[in-house]
Amino acid sequence: MYRILLVDDEILVRDAIKENIDWKGIDCELVGDCENGKEAVEFIKKHPVDIVLTDILMPYMDGMELSSFLHDNYPEIVIVIFSGFGEFEYAKKAIKYGVSEYLLKPVTATELTEVIEKMKEKVEQQRLEKTKMDVLAQNSEKYRKNKQMIRSKNIEALVNCTTDVNASIERLEDMGIDISAAAYRVALFDIDLYSGMYQLDTEKQQESALMAFVLFNISDEIVTRENAGIAYQEGSNRVCILFRENWSRNFTVKTKEICLEIQQKTKEVMGFDVSMGIGKWVKKPEELVQSHDMAERTLQYRYLLGGNLLIDMEEQHPVQEIAIDENLSELKEAMKTGQKEQVDQILYDIETAIRQALMEKSRACMYLQQVIRTMDNACEDVSADMDRIREGRDELLRQVTDQKFFEDACKVVQKHTDRIFAILSEMNTSSSERQARLAIDYIQKNYMEPDLSLNSICSYLNISTSYFSTIFKDETGETFTEALIRTRMEKAKELLENTTMKNYEIAEKVGFSDPHYFGISFKKMTGYTPTEYAREKRK
Repeated sequence: MYRILLVDDEILVRDAIKENIDWKGIDCELVGDCENGKEAVEFIKKHPVDIVLTDILMPYMDGMELSSFLHDNYPEIVIVIFSGFGEFEYAKKAIKYGVSEYLLKPVTATELTEVIEKMKEKVEQQRLEKTKMDVLAQNSEKYRKNKQMIRSKNIEALVNCTTDVNASIERLEDMGIDISAAAYRVALFDIDLYSGMYQLDTEKQQESALMAFVLFNISDEIVTRENAGIAYQEGSNRVCILFRENWSRNFTVKTKEICLEIQQKTKEVMGFDVSMGIGKWVKKPEELVQSHDMAERTLQYRYLLGGNLLIDMEEQHPVQEIAIDENLSELKEAMKTGQKEQVDQILYDIETAIRQALMEKSRACMYLQQVIRTMDNACEDVSADMDRIREGRDELLRQVTDQKFFEDACKVVQKHTDRIFAILSEMNTSSSERQARLAIDYIQKNYMEPDLSLNSICSYLNISTSYFSTIFKDETGETFTEALIRTRMEKAKELLENTTMKNYEIAEKVGFSDPHYFGISFKKMTGYTPTEYAREKRK
């Protein structure tokens, strides 16, 4: 028999549902009906319920608030929402709170009966899962009470220095465990599916502890066979190995081989991936915490590299800084000139450098944010619609930092890149207009170069001089030479007005190798010699 609670503030709706459903025929019992979420909460606290049928809009506590309460406090209860309000926002919240069905009023008796039949199957599945977990939990509890658990607790205390090292060693000796060795190192194993990368509900947390027990058994069997150290559980869901070097200079290689065998055996037996970090060698038991902490830090690399890792910190040398200034400069130019394939390659090179550096997540995200800012600068240089480019910027940056894996964060950046190219393409339906803007930008940045010429700018744009001369004149009303001279003269005027530099120094600053020619050009454009202009403006 399945127990159902009906919640709706309209008494006519409640009466209609009560009278038109053959409850006994579908093996159900309507255990109660409430007119709002507040009444329903009080009822559920006192009576067992399997399925809740609830409206959304109700006084005191609405259907969303009730769903949230049930999600947090009674996750085993199956929720069905029906309402006359079909807005998408309601549906999204319903998904968030684990609502199983979302029906729009009016709901027929046939339709509701079909939904209840489906919900019964879900309740039954949950009952079976609970029975399974209870059996596993009982077996696990037996383990917690045995000698292995005590051993694990004592070794964990030794490795993490949570108790006096000598006292821990004595307790282990009393258990017949001798940890003396020439050197030590700690390996730490974490099941990817149940790691901190994911939010775990209560059931998953219990399941993770049981799977860790299986991982421990596999590890213990292999380490004992190789006489390589001691396997132990750390907390309820991690497994560690205290490796002891007594007999081989090549034991560093051996420890990695053992960890790889455990990883492969776990995948073969249980079908799940395990990430493993191996800390450095230390000489004394009191230094074990250093090896342990180093092994634990490797698990953060799952963000960059994904799961199923095996990292030996004797081989890896993480860094926190990489040089990408040149990549960013190339990225900016490729964006401005519309070279999509080159942009994609540069992004790939930057992403690869970040992965190889094995840096922390916050640092990796910082580099991706630099990439986004560089794209903005490129768009500004070609006079793009920056309001449109920056639309949703806060959400974009949040998405980059919220991703569980670096690969997904890179996909967010790539999607943003594709969007920018689409906007630029839409804006620049006239290629001549775009090339003219790029040419002006190029002049603005390189006017101080004496050898700046029509050939150099055409080489930059990858077009012929004759074609460029035509489109530039059509789009700007000036020839290239006129635009260059005008730009140089404007910069020269700024220097004459605001500095005490000599005329020959200004000539050099604005790209004239011949000060005499600079003076002639300046007077031709302004009607003044540089000296006359400076005297007039500085009065």
